[in-house]
Amino acid sequence: QVQVVESGGGLVQAGGSLRLSCAASERTFTKYAMAWFRQAPGKERECVSAISWSGRSTYYAVFVKGRFTISRDNAKNTVYLQMNSLKPEDTAVYYCAAGLVYSDSMVPTSNREYGYWGQGTQVTVSS
Repeated sequence: QVQVVESGGGLVQAGGSLRLSCAASERTFTKYAMAWFRQAPGKERECVSAISWSGRSTYYAVFVKGRFTISRDNAKNTVYLQMNSLKPEDTAVYYCAAGLVYSDSMVPTSNREYGYWGQGTQVTVSS
């Protein structure tokens, strides 16, 4: 059973930056692809970014490409999401998710592929 805990959310002005962190309890962290999803009020949960178990493969949604960077430190069982040039439309609850994915050449982007979820952290970007 993998437990993931997000941190780093908060309130920031448009154009600012935040770094989200997600710590996983699982000592076999390297077996898991990791992803960040977000859900704004009244909208469906969407995949923001994902990273394969080694970090070799990454995915970015078109609306964050060039602004957000996902990374992971397997020695610390932690995945990060560096968010720059934030926009008011980035306001949402951000969720970290872990999925048991053996492939290192692709990362899933469907929430159905991720079996373990954190409680979420609120990111609010003011205009």
